Amino acid sequence: MTDIWLAEGFGALALVCNFIAYRQNRVNHYRFISALGLTFLSTHFFLLSAMAAGIGCGLAAIRNLIALRYRPLWLVYFFVLLHLPFFIYEWWWLNHGWPIILAYVSAIIFTLGSLLLQHTHRIRQWFILAEGLGLAYALLVGSLFGSLFNISNLSSIGIKLYQDRRPKRARQSDAD
Repeated sequence: MTDIWLAEGFGALALVCNFIAYRQNRVNHYRFISALGLTFLSTHFFLLSAMAAGIGCGLAAIRNLIALRYRPLWLVYFFVLLHLPFFIYEWWWLNHGWPIILAYVSAIIFTLGSLLLQHTHRIRQWFILAEGLGLAYALLVGSLFGSLFNISNLSSIGIKLYQDRRPKRARQSDAD
């Protein structure tokens, strides 16, 4: 019972970090805060024995930190290909079921978006799909805070995309 509380505690920390991350207007601010949240979420999933999400989130945290300074195209290929041996190991050696496909596809979308895209608006658009896949995986593995994490991120993305669509003048009057 203590393990589940510890796991969900890390999930709660991840939830707070990523809510803050998705509200950022600068890509590198998003990447840094997101890396912290992803580290917490990786720990959460490993404590729940949800290896696919633990690996995906751990690699994403490292990727986001590297992407603060470097984004060469080879790095995209490296991180996308890095997921494959983990997937193969889980699928063929550990015989983990089909839900791991959701986690790995989500992680690859996040990798492509984080490294290739430079505009927060475009990143948010692609991350709707990745968060949806992550939510499906979190629900399937029984992760309370993993599910809340994805729901919160989807909500934050939706709110921010809506705010970005409003004319600049209307946003300025709201700030006054």
